[in-house]
Amino acid sequence: MNPQVLPSILLLISAAHAFQYTELAQYVDSHQDEYVEMLRDWVAIESDSSNVQKRPELHRMMETVAQKLQLMGGTVQLVDIGEQELPDGQTLELPKVVTAQFGNDSSKHTVCIYGHVDVQPAKLEDGWATDPYNLTEINGNLYGRGASDNKAPVLAWIHAVEAYQALSMDLPVNVKFVIEGMEETGSNGLDAMIMAQRDTFFSEVDYIIISDCGWLSRRPALTYGTRGNCYFFAEVEGPKQDLHSGVYGGTVIEPMTDLIGILDTLISPSGKILIPGIREAVAPLSDEEWKMYQDIQFDMDNYKNKIGVNQLMYSNKVDLLAHMWRYPTVSIHGIEGAFSDPGTKTVIPAKVTAKFSIRQVPDMDPAMVKKQVTDYLHSVFAKRKSPNKLKVTMVIGAKPWLADTHHPLYEAGKVAIKRVFNMDPDLIREGGTIPIARTFQDVTGKSIIMMPIGGFDDGLHSQNEKMSRYNYIEGTKLFIAYLNEVSQIKRTSV
Repeated sequence: MNPQVLPSILLLISAAHAFQYTELAQYVDSHQDEYVEMLRDWVAIESDSSNVQKRPELHRMMETVAQKLQLMGGTVQLVDIGEQELPDGQTLELPKVVTAQFGNDSSKHTVCIYGHVDVQPAKLEDGWATDPYNLTEINGNLYGRGASDNKAPVLAWIHAVEAYQALSMDLPVNVKFVIEGMEETGSNGLDAMIMAQRDTFFSEVDYIIISDCGWLSRRPALTYGTRGNCYFFAEVEGPKQDLHSGVYGGTVIEPMTDLIGILDTLISPSGKILIPGIREAVAPLSDEEWKMYQDIQFDMDNYKNKIGVNQLMYSNKVDLLAHMWRYPTVSIHGIEGAFSDPGTKTVIPAKVTAKFSIRQVPDMDPAMVKKQVTDYLHSVFAKRKSPNKLKVTMVIGAKPWLADTHHPLYEAGKVAIKRVFNMDPDLIREGGTIPIARTFQDVTGKSIIMMPIGGFDDGLHSQNEKMSRYNYIEGTKLFIAYLNEVSQIKRTSV
């Protein structure tokens, strides 16, 4: 063979195997109306996991997901995860978890996509402008409960796999799915299922991808950390029954007064946590992290306007983002047993229970936080010399999750975002808690990335939740590009 011809042949072979992003993106654009209709069908299923009356709808939702993945040729299972015990002692079947697999090539990486298709409660009379279960497009936004959290992102991953199939292109990686139906109420049964399948379904997985979060601004983002959460009940009990404040006020030491008194010692007006040992456990802010926060696109005035306040706890961007993402905070959520109905009621409650939480960050340990909070509140309560009884209980102890932004998964994400959006992403953390990330990390030992496509203004859990058509469609292209970039990661980087 002529040596001068060889480079041309090699170039042709290389071109034949080159990533055909343009063709895949064009396919997505030409099918976007179909994608919106499928999202409409999914939103119409009222898969509210908190309402046991709607459990049949939740089962239907899981079956719908399974049927879709089966029609695509996936190896699909509906995994039984047991029953849920209700407060009245009755049991109810939990929605099955859908697992699926596309491709089984041992020479390729295997990614596992996690998502959920249950939703928060929603009613038109709650203040929705449109029927929450009838996807409505207004000015390029697709309004409906679950549109952004998390049905459109799950569908976008499905569309990404479908696009490769439709154009007869091999998937660059093997793709597995784990789709659940109880995320909004604590992922009942999922931890046990992951543990049970650690050495089977998850054994060949290299990387886990979660798309159950959102951007911080109009700039695309990659999420590398979430805060954990320790949720407490502090119960103060006094008289054997509620008392009339006119008859008994001034003669008894009131439980509500005790409770308000100890709650006031949790946090200062400036936001400083007063519980000994909490702040000392927090990993220090590094120079590199400070620089990352400095470079993030974030408009503080916009943020204030969005939530309807005229003053924030901190006056500069870095401090605000740091306290939103990587420092702990105390939030007092409510008091059970107190009178809260409209009108007046002159009552001294016999027993009141405060509900508060402390968001967890590295290097805090929920078990230690439980001891610190319990010991501190009992010491504060003892100084009041009250005859009432205090009981402190921690009901949630979720650990934080943090990834390495220099891991090849994140480098691949940056390249994919640059290709699709022609800009570099923000690297962000979430102030909220996504416990499944830490579960996947602890149980499987796999590397994890959070790759959101939801907008910063999607209104998750709120009235008028939406997903923009732009984010839905461009997000599908992002997932297509990302699968290709992950396929380029060297095996030594796993």
